[in-house]
Amino acid sequence: MAIVSMRHLTLYGLKKDRKSIMELLQRRGVVEITPCPVEDERYQPPDVSAARAVFDKRIHVMTQALAVLEREVDFPSSMFSSLEGRRPITVEDYESFASDRDEIFDVAEQLNTLDRQITEQQADIIKCRTQQEALTPWKDLDIPLSTTGTTSTAVLIGSLPQEYSTETLLSILAEKLPKTDVSLEILRATPEQTCLFLLCLKPDADAVLAVLNDLGFARPAVTGRQPTAAMLTQLDEQIVKDEQGIEAAKKSIADCAGFRHALQFTIDHYTMRSEKYEMIGQLKQSGRLFILTGWLPEKKAPALVQDIEAHYDAAVEIEAPAEGEQPPVLLKNGHFSSPVESVVESFGLPAGQERDPTSIMAIFYYFLFGMMLSDAAYGLIMVIATTVLLRKFPNMERGMRQSLRMFRYGGISTAIWGVLFGGYFGDAPAVIASTFFGSDFSIPPLWFSPVDEPMRMLMFSFLVGIIHLFTGLGVKLVDDCRNGHIKDGIYDVVFWYMLVGGGIVYLLTVPTFLNMAGLSFRLPDMVGTIAAICAGIGAIGIVLTAGRDSRSPVKRLLKGLYGLYNVTGYLSDILSYSRLLALGLATGVIATVFNKMGSMAGGGVAGVILFIVVFLIGHTLNIGINLLGAYVHTNRLQFVEFFGKFYEGGGKAFAPFSAHTRYYKFKEDQ
Repeated sequence: MAIVSMRHLTLYGLKKDRKSIMELLQRRGVVEITPCPVEDERYQPPDVSAARAVFDKRIHVMTQALAVLEREVDFPSSMFSSLEGRRPITVEDYESFASDRDEIFDVAEQLNTLDRQITEQQADIIKCRTQQEALTPWKDLDIPLSTTGTTSTAVLIGSLPQEYSTETLLSILAEKLPKTDVSLEILRATPEQTCLFLLCLKPDADAVLAVLNDLGFARPAVTGRQPTAAMLTQLDEQIVKDEQGIEAAKKSIADCAGFRHALQFTIDHYTMRSEKYEMIGQLKQSGRLFILTGWLPEKKAPALVQDIEAHYDAAVEIEAPAEGEQPPVLLKNGHFSSPVESVVESFGLPAGQERDPTSIMAIFYYFLFGMMLSDAAYGLIMVIATTVLLRKFPNMERGMRQSLRMFRYGGISTAIWGVLFGGYFGDAPAVIASTFFGSDFSIPPLWFSPVDEPMRMLMFSFLVGIIHLFTGLGVKLVDDCRNGHIKDGIYDVVFWYMLVGGGIVYLLTVPTFLNMAGLSFRLPDMVGTIAAICAGIGAIGIVLTAGRDSRSPVKRLLKGLYGLYNVTGYLSDILSYSRLLALGLATGVIATVFNKMGSMAGGGVAGVILFIVVFLIGHTLNIGINLLGAYVHTNRLQFVEFFGKFYEGGGKAFAPFSAHTRYYKFKEDQ
């Protein structure tokens, strides 16, 4: 377990080498750039907004083009494609690909143009079909819908919002306008609409229109100077033309399928350039010089300094952090512990003089995880699945790789606990043997079965909890002694060891407690007496020292009493480890229930089929649900019970200037 030692870097370089040096730092990804503390009017940060705007625009164009290509072309992919990670690339390959960026940008613009063409033609098809729908009721009309009449006659073409017959409309008109002659033709009549053609003398047109308006008369939404049939034909031809244009555009897009990787690379290229210029905007420079300050790991410093000074006219200073200065935090752990670094980071990185708790936490993490899931078959499945994925996808991103490795170790622990507790898909071996083979075969637990002896499991869970909590207190004691706070270690740890530990040992001499706990042993009375004395000394010590920061004797006493009251917190913490029993039982009981459900049809062919179906579905659900439960509750026990005894966190994570690409990564990153 270790926190990487950091060094402060100050680099003075020529302005002409600025971009090259920044590209080197970006590829290496080992320097966190910080604001330059130099206060000199001659050194000012450059304005890079225009350059970044160009790069961001190109990123937008290329991202759009890639989305178009991936939408129109069916590229092969698998359900595990998210595990493939970024493709590695050398610096030489990067520079070679980058030389073609302008050509690729032209391809991107072409793809976006084709996409806009498709969008416009699809919209035109929708428009044409909408017009067709509006014109269809008038398809039998052999004159243009825009016809208004002649010099002596008026033509009214439109629709009414409900169904009318010719006789009904004529009668309404005759009633309202008894002296008016009209010629009426119903072109289409439905319960929702009546389309009509009406001819009358021009002087009577306004009066007739007024009557029709009272009935909800409306002119056609689409008109034209051609007969409706001709307009419908033209619309059909336009739709065919648009569809052909869409197909041609899609074919042109498909022809660009070979540019997919080039587009991905160019997006990464411009992303790197944009981020590079963002960092350049934070540097201070004069007419010829620039200054860069930051943090980097101590072990990375010699190689980086050698590289920079060998290729550029630059001066690099490496200094240890000043007293009281808090460098960014980077954790470095071994193969066993590093998978749970993300758990520590999610709580908070070490701050100040705190140690990295990852290694000691990892032991308990895998231990508790496996104990909660505790099925040998489930554990074996986890180990096999994670191992296959880790080997199949060597370029997997570090975060995903660490997560899979964490679950692999958790699977190993789960398998071990499963053997100890006798869980193999619950009681599947016994159910299969009795149902299909008429045998009483079963695999007994190597230790005991929590389902059969829950009280024993509960007591063991409490014991694990006590060890876990006391280990946390022990870490605090060691840290206090290491930092020269020996008295604090005695007051805040040793006294609690005496009180809580003495109380627990004393209970192991009380017959009533032993009977309630189902324990078959009893410690000698003398041990109980000694434990009670230790507990008493611890309690007195807590009362006298818990309020030591207060000057007033009364306040010290009151704070001491309140500190003693916190013993209830320790009781609560210990009781919270009953979740080890709860989740362990849940895994086994649910598995047993599914096994019983699967065996309900007996041992015939139908029974075999039912058992297989229920077995696969049931155990898939069980491992998924309880895997999540084990993960969540293991994290809780670490965060609340364990870290609460010694760890505060609050450190700032090391955030190096690097290539935040989506598709490619430099081999220097590895």
